Amino acid sequence: MVLAQQILGVALGWQVYALTGRALDLGWVGLAQFLPTFLLWPLIGAAIDRWERRDLLVGCWLLIVVATLGLGAFDYVGSDRLEVLLALSGLIGLARAFSAPTSQSMLPELVPSAYFPNALTWSSTVFQLGAIAGPAVGGAVFALLGAAWKVHVLGAAFGVAGSAAALALPRTGPATTASNRGGALDGLRFVVSRPDMLAAIGLDLVAVLFGGALALLPIYAKDILHGGPEALGLLRAAPAAGAAVSALWLGRHPIQRSAGRLMLVSVAVFGAATVVFGLSTSLWLSMLALAISGAADEVSVVIRHCIVQMRTPNEMRGRVSTVNWLFVSVSNELGQFESGVAAAAFGVVPAAVGGGVIAALSAAAAWVWAPTLREVDRLE
Repeated sequence: MVLAQQILGVALGWQVYALTGRALDLGWVGLAQFLPTFLLWPLIGAAIDRWERRDLLVGCWLLIVVATLGLGAFDYVGSDRLEVLLALSGLIGLARAFSAPTSQSMLPELVPSAYFPNALTWSSTVFQLGAIAGPAVGGAVFALLGAAWKVHVLGAAFGVAGSAAALALPRTGPATTASNRGGALDGLRFVVSRPDMLAAIGLDLVAVLFGGALALLPIYAKDILHGGPEALGLLRAAPAAGAAVSALWLGRHPIQRSAGRLMLVSVAVFGAATVVFGLSTSLWLSMLALAISGAADEVSVVIRHCIVQMRTPNEMRGRVSTVNWLFVSVSNELGQFESGVAAAAFGVVPAAVGGGVIAALSAAAAWVWAPTLREVDRLE
């Protein structure tokens, strides 16, 4: 399923920028994918805790397949209506709003708690390998076949395979009962009551919201690095390559102590690498900088997920995971919108460099003003 969504990302990004040539329109795609999470997050968390999580996950993934085929049909008929692309992007955002926190909530049910940090790392490794292969495959197929609809059909095929594979997961039943169901906003209250959890989620929000350069990659590939779809695929794969190396290392050498401080350092490195990427005019230097940013981000992600999942009761895990996903969506999808607006207002390079500077400064600020996060030691 990671392959499906990464292939989709390459085709959609190039499709939108080729259609309009405006950086801001790449931002509108990110906003369209973010709005379902922003508008529905209390209902999403309650649904994850009250419904069978496996079936919900499969249904959401099939919805992504349907929307992907819609994007392919849009290109096949030669439509130039941006609002259709945005509507289909919103449908994908709706499916991801449910599927992402659902999958996060399921892993602790499948793995004993003593092994969860290591299992999360290996799970992330699999994700990152898909994130490496997906953009590379999508970019290569796009360059070879020369049509976005062919890439979308390939992505949809992977999506069907991923949905079928998910049916092998066991049913665990609803996480809540009538006696412990609680309210839709309990997840938010729980996060606010845990300063370490709130600081970890908030730091990720600020760093990726301003420091993420994903939405600008089509512009860098085409206008700054003077490449084509294959260059875009390589750029999109580079952060995942770095993250995969980092995850493999963490799988063999789990974080034992000083997890909070390590998270803060990793966010600072992420910001610095983004600055290098923003200034680069070489494809290989850009890929290296993105790989370093991905490796640093992976350390932060593993620590944050362990804090969120291991310190949350199962009957609330769906609602807390949805709050976490809301923050992630703000930083990723809304971050794409912020990148598009900043690039339109200040230029592409200043937008990327400025975002990296803000990400690094956010880590320094958290070191001073979030002692509960800095003092997190063991992931348990």
